[in-house]
Amino acid sequence: MTDTLLGPDEPAPVLEHRSGGTSPFLLACDHYGQLIPRALGDLGVSESERRRHIGWDIGIGAVSTRLADALGAHMIAQAYSRLVIDCNRPLHVPSSIPVISEVTRIPGNEGLTDDARLARRRAIFDPYHQRITEILEARAARGQPTILLAMHSFTPVYTGIARPWHIGTLYEHDTRLPHLLLEALHAEHGLAVGDNEPYAVREGSDYTIPVHGAARGLLHTGIEIRQDLITAEEGQREWAARLARIFSALEKPLLEINASASAPATARRQS
Repeated sequence: MTDTLLGPDEPAPVLEHRSGGTSPFLLACDHYGQLIPRALGDLGVSESERRRHIGWDIGIGAVSTRLADALGAHMIAQAYSRLVIDCNRPLHVPSSIPVISEVTRIPGNEGLTDDARLARRRAIFDPYHQRITEILEARAARGQPTILLAMHSFTPVYTGIARPWHIGTLYEHDTRLPHLLLEALHAEHGLAVGDNEPYAVREGSDYTIPVHGAARGLLHTGIEIRQDLITAEEGQREWAARLARIFSALEKPLLEINASASAPATARRQS
């Protein structure tokens, strides 16, 4: 088969911002965009549904862009809707190309052939994750430390259940960065902070952190901000400024943790 899902005039799947950034922080925004390839039409989903949280992570693109600017950090993002293929899901799980998202049917994802699924992977999923791999390997080759921030947002109500948290820190096994971030967030006045809420990272259901963060031994965390707080520009500015202030303060201790973890065993054992 040939890779014809994206036409030559359609946007590339990978977006980058401040690619020359020298900050140790690298921001990944898996659900930044809401584009759908022309060949797939509207997937049988109304525009109002596609613009809801099922189609993209509302507000997080603007927050991540502002945060990257404030930190001088490289940001990489994915331009197409998670309804086409979810770039934070392993390819074998049903939510990779969902036929139902929350309670909404996605007719254009029903009964896909293996070739149709492969076309979406080759056009969108693979270029995005290959680019992250290239970035990480280039940073390692030039000795630039990397602290991976996986940026997301979450709907305030899911299947009728309200989520009270303003922000959540997500992780699985590695608690080094998440616990420092939680401490800093708890010190902020009036915030309801989720510790692995409303989601937790799991190797079988997440992709970016397990593959690019945990497998490489990088300091990493997932961040989820409630969407009603960052739908408008004022909230986007506020949250980007808050996170920039927190991560700027955490940069030195995180780099010390990173240096200690990277030191040869003989150096760590010396008296």
